[in-house]
Amino acid sequence: MGGLRDLYQEVILEHSKVPRNYREIAGADHKAEGFNPLCGDRFTVYLHLDGETIRDISFQGSGCAISKASASMMTQTLKGKTRDEAEKLFGKFHDLVTGQGHPSESEMGKLAVFSGVSEFPARVKCATLAWHTLQAALEGQQDAVSTE
Repeated sequence: MGGLRDLYQEVILEHSKVPRNYREIAGADHKAEGFNPLCGDRFTVYLHLDGETIRDISFQGSGCAISKASASMMTQTLKGKTRDEAEKLFGKFHDLVTGQGHPSESEMGKLAVFSGVSEFPARVKCATLAWHTLQAALEGQQDAVSTE
């Protein structure tokens, strides 16, 4: 049970209760929808790009504490980053939550709090939903993204 308590660290609960960038971007030039049919998480990610730079990013939807906190922290982290930086960070984040890599805390910043997700394989899809949806938005994918 201690592992589960560790997973829901204070920062995850805070971002779940008061998510940052939780809004629709009027006139977003990229957006995508994603859902996790296993637990019902569903988000839309909105982007405003200036060339290759993410000038604004937001999300709306509903989900568990981990998925909502992940989406909130993703939007905070990626604002002002380039597409390339966003894709590289997604790879590191995926490695972190699946336990397949060990990115340093300096590489991950506050996203490092999601390291405990790797102990709960069923929660990996929750943590990565917003990131997969972001990727679909960047690629201009029209179909909703599913974590299945």
